Amino acid sequence: MAVVPMKKVLICGLKKDRKGTLELLQRQGVLEISNVLQEDDMFQKMDVTSSKTVFERNAAIAEQAIMVLSKYAPEDKGMLSSFAGRELLSVEEYEANAVNHDETMKKAYRLQDLAKQIGEHSAMIPKLEQQMEALAPWKSFDLPLDFKGTKKSVAFIGSIQEEISLEQITERLGELAPQADTIDVNIVSASKEQTCLFIVCAKKDAEAVEDGLKKLNFVKPPLSSQVPAKRQQQLEEELSKVRAEIAGAEKAIADMAPDREALKFVMDYYTMRAEKYGVLNGLVQSKRVFLITGYVSVETAPRLEKLLQEKYEVVVEFSEPEEKDDVPVILHNNKFAEPVEGVIESYSLPGKGEIDPSMVVATFYYVLFGLMLSDAAYGLIMVAGTAYCLTKFKNMEDGMKKFMKMFMYCGISTAFWGFMFGSFFGDAVNVIATTFFNRPDIRLAPIWFEPVSLPMKMLVFAFVLGIIHLFTGLGIKFYSCVRSGNLADGIYDAIFWYMLVGGGIVYLLTMSMFTDMLGLTFTLPPIAGTVAAVLAVIGLIGIVLTSGRESKSWFKRILKGLYGAYGITSYLSDILSYSRLLALGLATSVISTVFNKMGSMVGGNIAGAIVFILVFLIGHSLNLAINALGAYVHTNRLHYVEFFGKFYEGGGRKFEPFAIHTKYYKVKEDI
Repeated sequence: MAVVPMKKVLICGLKKDRKGTLELLQRQGVLEISNVLQEDDMFQKMDVTSSKTVFERNAAIAEQAIMVLSKYAPEDKGMLSSFAGRELLSVEEYEANAVNHDETMKKAYRLQDLAKQIGEHSAMIPKLEQQMEALAPWKSFDLPLDFKGTKKSVAFIGSIQEEISLEQITERLGELAPQADTIDVNIVSASKEQTCLFIVCAKKDAEAVEDGLKKLNFVKPPLSSQVPAKRQQQLEEELSKVRAEIAGAEKAIADMAPDREALKFVMDYYTMRAEKYGVLNGLVQSKRVFLITGYVSVETAPRLEKLLQEKYEVVVEFSEPEEKDDVPVILHNNKFAEPVEGVIESYSLPGKGEIDPSMVVATFYYVLFGLMLSDAAYGLIMVAGTAYCLTKFKNMEDGMKKFMKMFMYCGISTAFWGFMFGSFFGDAVNVIATTFFNRPDIRLAPIWFEPVSLPMKMLVFAFVLGIIHLFTGLGIKFYSCVRSGNLADGIYDAIFWYMLVGGGIVYLLTMSMFTDMLGLTFTLPPIAGTVAAVLAVIGLIGIVLTSGRESKSWFKRILKGLYGAYGITSYLSDILSYSRLLALGLATSVISTVFNKMGSMVGGNIAGAIVFILVFLIGHSLNLAINALGAYVHTNRLHYVEFFGKFYEGGGRKFEPFAIHTKYYKVKEDI
């Protein structure tokens, strides 16, 4: 339960070693580079933006090539492949693969070209098909569609967008072009959508006939110097050729599937180089030396210094951070508390002077999650699933590994509370025994009690746990104040609230009406109520007098104090918030029971067994997924809103080391 102490570091090395030094630091991933040094007459920054841009472009091209392979030659991945993490390479393996980066980039460009060809040819297919579709009604026409007529006649080739007979079109043209002596109309083809026409008239009548056809919405087909049937055949050949070229390009891409791993490596290789040059762009350097500044953890500092000095001629100086410095935060905890670091980080890392609450958060987090899910079978499934993933996937990313461990501990807690409350897939044991074996006497008895039968008892337990949770937060507040030398603040902001809230709770427990309402079997003696009332009054007065202590005016101080005392209502709402422990626990149990009942409705025969298995598997899978998500969300809420609100401010900045931020491979040297 600690925030790792940090050291400021200054590294001075020979200019010829700067790239090698940066590569080593990148592989270690233990130094956050700040580069706060400014340029002067001696030290200047080197502009390597163009090189960085080239590396970023190459990484992007490699990524596009991988996407092309994924589209036309999909990688065979298992359902749990997302847990596998990045493959770990030794420095020697990395350097051996890096030698071939130029050849691999040629393959990436080749894949891009093939994908471009497929795209261009694919765009041609609908155009060709459209032309073929437009020519289909003219297939029997034995003249080119661009035929204009003879020396003495003019030909019109086109269609009217409706079904029309020869007599009708002849009659309409006669009405629209009465001055035309002779109009020869021929129907090439007809359908409900259109009628294709070949019309011939004398040259002197061409203008009148053309005007008449325009009024009939006469549409000309795509012009061609070839007979439609021949043009149709030509288009079919072109279409076949295009499709063959697409198939050939797709096969060429599929044949390059063995290059996938090399492309993944080269993408990561250029990503690393781009990041390195991004840092290099900010380094100050003279003609012979370069300087690096940043932060490193106290525990890592000596080993990093030793490694740097073994490989390069460098000077490494460490110093303590100043008060004004924006020091990054690293949390270090044991295996029990480490998994919840992500939960704390999602809210905010500890600010300056704050303690790391990971251990306390972990303890309550696992307990609260387990109470909300509280089914032994669900808990065992979670433990088995997470343990399998942690065992199988050794290279799992740190963040995912913490998440899986957290859910493993939550699963253990869920199983524990499930046995305490007698829930194993709800009442599945009793339902199966009754339905299929006619043994209603067989059931999983609770070690403690059944919340469904005794909801009030569960509610009281939830409130008690909530009070303990909130009071623990106040305790941490008091400890933080004492540790920082502010005992008075600890008394004002913690002890007085202990007295007020705790005194109020004890006083209520002396009232039989209150204890009867909660179903308690005891009532505290009146003397306890008297003492509690006195303590509560002292606490209230203390809060009123000290909550506004930063104000110089006594009037403002009292007003702020009264407002601060109003915070007792928030404590009431906070305690009531823990009723969700009852609500979610009952929801899990009741839904499980419903699914078990639904599955057993067919009876104890073979058909009933099949139905029961199907309903059981589907129903409990849904119940586990939905209520596990609910438990996760509400456990976070109880910590973020109720618990952290008592002592935690946060505001710390996460430690962001210069490291390998790749997608497929990682390289790390142990130090």
